[in-house]
Amino acid sequence: MTFAQVAAYLKTLGGVTVGTKWGNTTWMVGDKGFAWQRPLRKADLARLGDEQAPEGDILAVRVANLDAKDALLAIAPPGFFTIQHFNGYPAVLIELRKAHVKDVRAVLVDAHGNAVAAKPARKKKPAKPRAKPKRR
Repeated sequence: MTFAQVAAYLKTLGGVTVGTKWGNTTWMVGDKGFAWQRPLRKADLARLGDEQAPEGDILAVRVANLDAKDALLAIAPPGFFTIQHFNGYPAVLIELRKAHVKDVRAVLVDAHGNAVAAKPARKKKPAKPRAKPKRR
């Protein structure tokens, strides 16, 4: 899968906008980012040590909570991983070239649904009080 395929799929979900957060392309509902491009930084690579670093496009996706993250990583779909920087943060990383399309789409649908549910409802403006007629 590629970022172009991710972007095309996310266009099919309601209310998704594209912006930039943390210097990366981010897909949002309202101002709530739920998926974003997340290349590994020098510090991330240094922390990996002798481990093989993921290659190619990497997508970060917010999940419902840390339990959901742990469960997803325990299932170990191809391409899904995390790094030390994301410890204690409810998101997974996906090495898109290794991931199955159906797995990426499933996690994106869940993340989108969570973002929609977290979006605050629009507040109605309070009605202006009617001016009282002047007595003469």
